[in-house]
Amino acid sequence: MSHKVLVIEDEADIARFIAYAFKKDGWEARTCGDGQAGLEETRQWRPNLIILDLILPKMDGFEVCRQIRRDYSIPIIMLTARSAEIDRIVGLELGADDYVVKPFSTRELLARARAVLRRASPLEDSAATARTESGDIIVDRQMRSVTVRGEAIELRLKEYDLLCLLVEHPGRVLNRQIIFEKVWGDAFNSDSRTLDVHIRWLREQIEEDPSSPKQILTIRGIGYKYVPSEPTQEGRAGAKS
Repeated sequence: MSHKVLVIEDEADIARFIAYAFKKDGWEARTCGDGQAGLEETRQWRPNLIILDLILPKMDGFEVCRQIRRDYSIPIIMLTARSAEIDRIVGLELGADDYVVKPFSTRELLARARAVLRRASPLEDSAATARTESGDIIVDRQMRSVTVRGEAIELRLKEYDLLCLLVEHPGRVLNRQIIFEKVWGDAFNSDSRTLDVHIRWLREQIEEDPSSPKQILTIRGIGYKYVPSEPTQEGRAGAKS
């Protein structure tokens, strides 16, 4: 089955040009000319990738990105004529996966599209890795054990499942809905503060300073991201044992 890409771009010629390139590469492609229409099409069509222009009528790309990230983990590549670093930083902090500045080549855009899909694909894969080593954390699913900086720690059931999800997707922003679906299941009430409590418990177990977390980061208005630390001598020793 081919991948689906949604191009949210108000310049019709550019939108058609991008859509044509993706169709030629074997994708299904649709276009929307404003932010509100793009948001609605995202909800109805559920594309595998979104190409999102920054400057849009009715709703700008930043707001579209923020609203999509509240509900979905669909990869987003922001597309804009702006080259200022602050725009790239804001876009990436809101949850965009990559950033392409106009003018660009379709070859570059397609290459980046394939790359973000590869990074996102583990979220769609239910097969768990037996052993994951990430920074100072080692998770062994067969033994159902966790080692942090060379020391074994005990986690509650959902703490363990939550940590597995985070460390298996290092550097990726996971929105709250995706976390609830993966850890608690579709039937769980995603308005609950349970997730925040479990994150706090996890930080108390793995962060050197839980009040100033460096590994489990809050992405305001979206969800959480795990950033591996540099392995310490204790962590390396634990990995060898």
